[in-house]
Amino acid sequence: MNGAQSLIASLVKSDVEVCFSNPGTSEMHFVAALDSVPEMRGILCLFEGVASGAADGYARMAEKPASTLFHLGPGMGNAIANLHNAQKGFTPLVNIVGEHATYHRQYEAPLTSNIEGYAQPFSKWLRVSESASDVGADAAAAIAASQSDVPGVATLLLPANTAWDDGGKIAEKVAISGPHAVPSDRITDAARRLEKASRAVMLVNGTAIREKGLEALARIREKTGATVYLSTFYPRAERGEGRVEIPKLPYFPDQIYEAMDGCDELILVGQGRPVTFFAYPGKKSDCVPEGVEPFQFSTPADDQVAALEALADEVGAPSIDKLETDPRNKLIRPELQSGKVTAGTAGHAIAALLPENAIIADESTTSGMASFMLTANAPRHDWLALTGGAIGAGIPMALGAAVACPDRKVVNLQSDGSAMYTIQGLWTIAREKLDVTTVIWNNRSYAILNLELHNVGAAANAGPKTLSMFDLSNPDLDFVSIANGMGIEGMRAETTEEFNDLFAHCMATKGPHLIEVIL
Repeated sequence: MNGAQSLIASLVKSDVEVCFSNPGTSEMHFVAALDSVPEMRGILCLFEGVASGAADGYARMAEKPASTLFHLGPGMGNAIANLHNAQKGFTPLVNIVGEHATYHRQYEAPLTSNIEGYAQPFSKWLRVSESASDVGADAAAAIAASQSDVPGVATLLLPANTAWDDGGKIAEKVAISGPHAVPSDRITDAARRLEKASRAVMLVNGTAIREKGLEALARIREKTGATVYLSTFYPRAERGEGRVEIPKLPYFPDQIYEAMDGCDELILVGQGRPVTFFAYPGKKSDCVPEGVEPFQFSTPADDQVAALEALADEVGAPSIDKLETDPRNKLIRPELQSGKVTAGTAGHAIAALLPENAIIADESTTSGMASFMLTANAPRHDWLALTGGAIGAGIPMALGAAVACPDRKVVNLQSDGSAMYTIQGLWTIAREKLDVTTVIWNNRSYAILNLELHNVGAAANAGPKTLSMFDLSNPDLDFVSIANGMGIEGMRAETTEEFNDLFAHCMATKGPHLIEVIL
């Protein structure tokens, strides 16, 4: 058994059964070993940023890591934007990065680079395998590290000779540490703070944003009067009929300041202190009200749902079924609209026609608010958001979610500009015959940047050259042709009636589709 064979067998032994890859010469023995371990599913991506984003989406839904396979430093460099998103979302993910043979690095060949230096900023765990006999154990350690304590990205560098040399050994699964119980004294302290505060605010992220965690938050909110916000960009929320809907903290600074106004107790659940997404002239970056010291109730390393349920009991909150007003959403399917299509009229159709147990991967930027609000009362679904702000996540995230959950409909709500960052993901969706419907909001603009131009105070000096930097026309992007060229059925909606019919068709028909919405 060579090192590459032991690597794949060790990955499978530790329940990592999917590898999103874009291999090169230094990874050939890994690719050749795929047929020797049939339990491993290799998925080819045409760009490394698709592979990293797909691994992120897969892990959010599968609740275990996938692996990626990248070709040397430049290959991993292409993946970094979506590895950044995975890091910010505390996603467990295992990177396998091919490296030159140990004896070849000294020659400074054209593809030689400081891979460790590239990987360190987003990797919670980083190791170089030194011999074929080490590879299996290193892989098992990487998988455990990606899931232990605070989950995150683990990166294993595999020199080519450690892959082709004999002496590989299959490693047993390494025990995972965590999640940890929140200490009882912290739960008691949080309860006393909630009781004493004039206006307590709880800011929540991570695993707390699941059905049981949201129910515990509703109990705490009713009993104590606390204001509860979810993080603006969370990894995964369980939403829809029978679930509790809690508002997100707004995006823009003035809205955040208003949301936090009057807060004299801030309790952080799986979340750091609130800050603005960017710096803005004359505005505070830190959104914690003056004189308030945030209380860190839990971290991403903790069992947040259990801690919230214990806190609800500590404050004496009734069970969810005995609350004065049932906070769980009732099913409401809005009426279909007509006329010129807008993000709002299309949002009505999405909420009305969404099937039970769907997954929505959202990279809508400026066009997604209507769909988000209207789907609060749609059938049960999961909502995946852009955690780190690096655009180009939506298509890959939907791809990975569909691999993780092949029996669930996946809908990707996707803005046009960010779609072009990882448009190659459509090809992999088609190749794997995944049940993904991509809705492209085509306003032919980087619309969010037009807003930010005003927010940072630069609009007064904006002329034709400036505005052309946010204009995606001349020539217009034709997403129907792009989709068809990658093997996906592409359709275009210019009226609401057209969108209603097309979206209904996609929800009723299994397989990959794309609807371009001309806004």
